[in-house]
Amino acid sequence: MSRPDRGTRAMHQALPPALRDAVDDFAEHLSRVRNRSSHTVRAYVTDLVSLLDHAVRMGCVDLTELDLSVLRSWLAKQRTTGAARTSLARRAASARAFSAWAHRAGLLPADVGAALASPRAHRDLPNVLRADQAATLVEAPSRQAPPTNPPAESGSSEAAEAVPLRDRVLLELLYATGVRVSEACGLDVGDVDHGRRVIRVFGKGGRERSVPYGVPAQRALDDWLRRGRPAMVGARSADALLLGARGGRLNPTTARQIVGAYAEAAGLPRTSPHDLRHSAATHLLEGGADLRAVQELLGHSSLASTQIYTHVSVERLRAAYRQAHPRA
Repeated sequence: MSRPDRGTRAMHQALPPALRDAVDDFAEHLSRVRNRSSHTVRAYVTDLVSLLDHAVRMGCVDLTELDLSVLRSWLAKQRTTGAARTSLARRAASARAFSAWAHRAGLLPADVGAALASPRAHRDLPNVLRADQAATLVEAPSRQAPPTNPPAESGSSEAAEAVPLRDRVLLELLYATGVRVSEACGLDVGDVDHGRRVIRVFGKGGRERSVPYGVPAQRALDDWLRRGRPAMVGARSADALLLGARGGRLNPTTARQIVGAYAEAAGLPRTSPHDLRHSAATHLLEGGADLRAVQELLGHSSLASTQIYTHVSVERLRAAYRQAHPRA
């Protein structure tokens, strides 16, 4: 089982053995069969342990006693303790996923979670940079010294000179392709097709997709692979495309710090790698890209996830209208 926090581990250990085994088997199913990330498995396990702990407190000593009323009671308790609508929606989804699996596995006589409704999650519009702001950010490593936050990476002088090249290719790829930061950090050298200017990305659930990138990103990649990566490569590098201070694969947390530090140093709004992903998608749609094409590029399993960017574009248009039209 993925390692949950201390409170969840204590609740897990306090469950009756049959329920505890069901949690572990479900986590194993998510990890090995569904190929979910450790972060996703941990979130599911946390929700499930909370649900089963609530069920035990309601008198359920066997999984077959779990029914819709228990699921609804659990969500109601979450709501009264101040859980956000997004959290409630996620927990309801966790309960439904477990119920469906338990029914297929013969642990539940019926899929009791199939009828469980969840509150519609409120979605704030994502933070999006203007095109000129995005350009300023991705070009920052070529114009300024690496920011002191995160701290300057130790190593040889050659490695120190390679850091701006690494930072430039990181920023270029995040904005050019719209990939998630974990996907960018997970890239290997062999995942880059220089001839077609395409990278092979393994997204959520291990789904593979090909994502194109442009000429500026190609230049940044060429510089990094020719002059930067050889100076930072070490025994722990293996085939990783982007490297950290000690030669291992660049960590997503460090990548987030790099993006935020360059944005702050350039006087831009607070920016994360996901904001660059939002910006890439919005700018593609504003430039006339098809919504389905953007969905495929981002690796969204549902078009509904991509449609948020159409709302962003409309809001930006409305803001420009209010500012510029004499009768707005």
